[in-house]
Amino acid sequence: MRLDSAGLLGKSIDNSQVIREVDPRSSRELVGLIALGAVLVLGGVLYAWPHLQLRQAGQQAQELSREKERLLEENRKLSLEKAALQNLRRVETIATRDLGLAPPAPEDTIVVELPRPATPSARVVSGAPVGEPRARERN
Repeated sequence: MRLDSAGLLGKSIDNSQVIREVDPRSSRELVGLIALGAVLVLGGVLYAWPHLQLRQAGQQAQELSREKERLLEENRKLSLEKAALQNLRRVETIATRDLGLAPPAPEDTIVVELPRPATPSARVVSGAPVGEPRARERN
């Protein structure tokens, strides 16, 4: 028995010329779904943003703390090195051993004392302020 003659297989229908009408409800539903998705994404971003900023600030604080400790240790080492380099015995040893210098003989030593400048409120024995001529020197 043939299937075509029995009418079980129908004729092929060409729907290429059919223009389908757009349902306005489906457009509204699509816009509503997109808006709902946007609101959910925006809510998630607004919820996660402060947590992300807080985490980054915490990481930055840890990094700065490590940097501070490193700099403090470097400062301690440099202070010790400075103290060692400024040690007068070390300087004297280098001067005598490496540079061939010797301490001066006592007769070659000259001590120079610089006069200390007088303060503005200092007075000479006569009672006149320093810098003003005395009574005998005025004439």
